[in-house]
Amino acid sequence: MTETVKIISPIDGSVYAERPLASGAEIEAAVVRAKAARQSWHEITVAERAKVMSHFVDALLEMNDEIVQELAWQVGRPVRFGGEKRGVEERARHMIAIAEASLKPLEKNDKPGFTRYITREALGTVMVIAPWNYPFLTAVNSIVPGLMAGNAVILKHASQTLLAGERFAEASKHAGLPEGIFQNLVLGHADTEKLIASGAIDHINFTGSVEGGRRIEKAAAGTFATLGLELGGKDPAYVRGDANLDNAVENLVDGSFFNSGQSCCGVERIYVDASVYNGFVERFVENAKGWTLGNPLDEATVVGPMARGNFADHVRGQTEEAVRGGAKRHLNSSHALDKDGSPYLAPEVLTNVNHQMSVMREESFGPVVGIMKVADDEEAITLMNDSPYGLTASIWTEDLDAAGKIGARVETGTVFANRCDYLDPGLVWTGVKDTGKGGALSEIGYANLTQPKSYHFKSV
Repeated sequence: MTETVKIISPIDGSVYAERPLASGAEIEAAVVRAKAARQSWHEITVAERAKVMSHFVDALLEMNDEIVQELAWQVGRPVRFGGEKRGVEERARHMIAIAEASLKPLEKNDKPGFTRYITREALGTVMVIAPWNYPFLTAVNSIVPGLMAGNAVILKHASQTLLAGERFAEASKHAGLPEGIFQNLVLGHADTEKLIASGAIDHINFTGSVEGGRRIEKAAAGTFATLGLELGGKDPAYVRGDANLDNAVENLVDGSFFNSGQSCCGVERIYVDASVYNGFVERFVENAKGWTLGNPLDEATVVGPMARGNFADHVRGQTEEAVRGGAKRHLNSSHALDKDGSPYLAPEVLTNVNHQMSVMREESFGPVVGIMKVADDEEAITLMNDSPYGLTASIWTEDLDAAGKIGARVETGTVFANRCDYLDPGLVWTGVKDTGKGGALSEIGYANLTQPKSYHFKSV
């Protein structure tokens, strides 16, 4: 009997969709198709690829009304936010626009009598293993530049968001991409690891847990495939004494609770200078009260359910542990849907927290944030670095020179000043420590999806 994957909707626990896992023969056929398609795709110019990929983006955006509903049913994203259309378009259009400049040969004209240059060549077949929390935004980071660079792409989407993979495949068909150059496969963990270990994959981009990243590295061992890994996070914010508190509060509440806190670069811990601490907490709690829990299909809902009940229970456990250790709950929301085992979890703000509590050191990936008072920049930097992760960090201050100096000492992939929870496609998206390795987007993203090739010609 064919094994299937079921999407259990967080809205009501129903089976929203069910799909069969790809068979061994189907996986092998996909690898063969990808290899065959690469040659003709590589032979067309970057400008010609750009036209096709622009149609790909157009086709994906045209499906947005249906995608918004599917996201609500698959992961609980409130329909009021309109899906991921804006970010997908910004990232995809930018990467298409910079492709020609990023991929053009690097000429070395400083030696008379010689023609010397370096080209960027496609790696071959790129496998994108995408997560459920932002199923379009995370996948597009690799799919669009991967194809623009001349690679074939095989997408394996998370079991919770299989319909996102189908939407990418549909867009590929509408855009007229060559058969086999982009393929969407429904795979389990074992078959994914087997495919990586086969040596048929030249590069893997994985977004997920630290443990998942370790399994990917283990599967790829000995194949010499390159890796791009974006793993866990515990992103900090530091509010200095000279910060614009209204701006900081508005953005940090959003950064903490948007998408029910299930954001790769969401804010999970906040450090506030003692001189403005009380005022900041008062404003933050008042603003957070407007982030109310409800059914994501209701236009009035701001916070929907988390993707799964066990994810919500993990956050409940962290919160309860913190409270037992002396933390103070400021919202303590009472909602009929918020109960043990339920994916519905109301936002919470905690103070009187410390770094002995898991809520301040271990990834939560849910709608809870701890706020700590600090004496100065030195204490803030020490606490921000007291984490096994490093994806983003935000500094809130009117002194951008100070932000730069602090940011240089913070162990992270991206430093923000006076904003947070945003991915700029013109800058590389990367992390340090257990957050991962490699980098996506920008010119560096193209460098990581290609390999250099040198040409050294002597005139005689």
